Amino acid sequence: MHIGLIGGIGPAATEFYYRQLVAASVERGRPLELTIVHADIGDLLRNLTAKDKTAQADVFRRLTMRLQGAGADRVAITSMAGHFCVREFEAVSPLPVVNAIQAIRAELARRQITHVGMLGTRVVMESQLYGALSDVTVRLPEGNDGDDLVTTDREYIAMARAGRASDEQRAFFFRMGRALHDAGAQVVLLAGTDLFLAFDGRESGVTTIDCATVHVEALARLAFSTVE
Repeated sequence: MHIGLIGGIGPAATEFYYRQLVAASVERGRPLELTIVHADIGDLLRNLTAKDKTAQADVFRRLTMRLQGAGADRVAITSMAGHFCVREFEAVSPLPVVNAIQAIRAELARRQITHVGMLGTRVVMESQLYGALSDVTVRLPEGNDGDDLVTTDREYIAMARAGRASDEQRAFFFRMGRALHDAGAQVVLLAGTDLFLAFDGRESGVTTIDCATVHVEALARLAFSTVE
C-alpha cells in the first residue's frame, strides 16, 4: 500500500516518520511505497490559534490531492497539533485518513491505561487530545497559575521550529514528565510529534508512550498489509 504523508510540521517529525517507516520496511524485508508533501508550520500555527479548522482542513485537502496524483492510497498528518481539524479533513480528503488519535486510543485500551500525563502544545493538552481521552484520567503540567502549561507549549513550539532540543529544553520536559508521574500518571503521553527530539534514546525517569511512534506503527501495518 502506498502511504502519503503530510509533513513539514515540523520537519524533524517528518524525518522521524520517514526513518521509522524505512526501518519497518527493512525489518519486514518488504518495499516501501511512500510520498511526502510539505505543509507550512506557520500556516498551521495561525489556523490553530484562530481555531479555523475549515481553513486548515482545506490546506490538507489540497496537499492530499498531490499525494493522490502520486498514487498514494492513504494519507496521514505527521503532527498531533495538525489533528485539531482531523474530522473536518476526513470529511473532505480525497484519500482515507490514517487518524493518529484513533491509534492512540486503541493503544491505551490495549495496555489498560487509566491515568495518563500529557505533554505537547497547549491546545492538545487542554483539549485532552481533542476530546479523545474522555475515558481516562488526564494530568497536565500545572505550576503556579498554570505557568508550566504555558511554558510547555512555548518550549515545544520552539523545539519543533528549530528541529532540535537544547539541553535546557530536554531537562524541562523531563522535569514536567516526572511531575506528572508523581501526580499519579501511569504513563506520560508524548502528545507532540517532535517530542522524540527530547526523549528518544534518553532515560527520562518516567514511562512514556510516544504518540508519533504509535501512529507510525499503524501506518506500517497498512503499508505492508497487501504483502504480509
